[in-house]
Amino acid sequence: MTTMKKILRPALFAVVAALAGAAQAALPIEHWTLASGARIYLVSTQALPIVDVQIDFDAGSRRDPAAQAGLAAVTATMVEKGVRAGKNGEPALDENALGEAWADLGAEFNASAGTDRASYSLRTLSDPALLTKVVTLASRELGEPAFPDDVWQRERERIKASLKEANTKPATIAGRAFAQGVYGGHPYGQEVTEATLARIDTAAMRQRYQQLIVPCRAKLSIVGAVTRAEAEAMATALLSRLPGPEACTPLPAIAPVAALQAPKDERIPFASAQAHVFIGQPGYPRKDPDHFALTLGNYVLGGGGFVSRLTNEVREKRGLAYSVYSGFSPGLDAGAFRVGFQTRPDQAEEAVKISREVLAKFVAEGPTDAELKAAKDNLIGGFPLLMDSNRKLIGNVANIAWHDLPLDYLDTWTARMNAVTAAEVRAAFARKLQPERMVTVVVGGK
Repeated sequence: MTTMKKILRPALFAVVAALAGAAQAALPIEHWTLASGARIYLVSTQALPIVDVQIDFDAGSRRDPAAQAGLAAVTATMVEKGVRAGKNGEPALDENALGEAWADLGAEFNASAGTDRASYSLRTLSDPALLTKVVTLASRELGEPAFPDDVWQRERERIKASLKEANTKPATIAGRAFAQGVYGGHPYGQEVTEATLARIDTAAMRQRYQQLIVPCRAKLSIVGAVTRAEAEAMATALLSRLPGPEACTPLPAIAPVAALQAPKDERIPFASAQAHVFIGQPGYPRKDPDHFALTLGNYVLGGGGFVSRLTNEVREKRGLAYSVYSGFSPGLDAGAFRVGFQTRPDQAEEAVKISREVLAKFVAEGPTDAELKAAKDNLIGGFPLLMDSNRKLIGNVANIAWHDLPLDYLDTWTARMNAVTAAEVRAAFARKLQPERMVTVVVGGK
């Protein structure tokens, strides 16, 4: 257990109730822009003596060249494998020395990449003397990654082995076929393969870093026991080793996800006890004004677990699947909507038929008033639990920052959910989903 965890654990339970209460009150988010162009979003709270930071860049996998699919993910992995000698005379640190340095500070720094963004997260105690050391090390890892060739050769072999194993599983095959069917040639549907990995080297990582990880494109979300002045000093220091303003050139536009023009059905034979099924299409971007109506409607359709329509019709009435779900995955562009389940191969066609019927009926008619009330009660009742810790709160603030949502988004969330009507849910689903033009993938059976 790290030093920070030892210190925080006794205090954590004492403040959870306070944080949950605060979630229902005003959560003021301060927002300003640094001279570098970096945008800061701060929630200052003294509930715990810690600080969480998330730094996001438009450097997710949608920016990968098709021939080098996976570049964003492996670049993020390699950021944590060491830093080169610093501009202020600091010695280089290999991955072991870097890990020991973080352990000595009792802090955490992580890098990751999703479809839309590359993210760097920092968690530390807020003691000023410690904070200075932590921010210095984090600025080195963020701004001076070493990208060692020998480590990349090792990591590439590890990833290739993982790919080979994943490719033996029906879930992997189903997910890949579904993504290709929904997205076509759009970057959201790009596939990481042994061939794309072979085309990635550390030079490509360095070039990508220089082009995409620049201060003018950074969105920094900060939650914790710091003032605005302290947060600004932290943000400035964290970004200080990245390229200067000369690197801040406009990024090329990415074509939007295209709507499906016709249904696509794919049946892939696979010797497995269960058939894996996905049904879906492109959904909507996160900033879409229908978001609240679609969230509530999806809870009724298939997002509410055992109380959803899909579960009632597919599992409870017919026993065709142990579980079945539906969900949207909105991003900067229209992430996929999908219905997913597993069933016996000999039952797959019946389960697909019933699922399609439930979906079409819901899109045509929407929820009943009773269903909508139950969805609101559950989602609104659980809302405070989405912000009962610093870690959860930083995720919410980063979501607001990334998608340019209103700064009072969390304060108005409950009222906006409560205001949605059944007619608005029905209209939103009719605008977004076309059951007659969806992708259906079944992997399993002969």
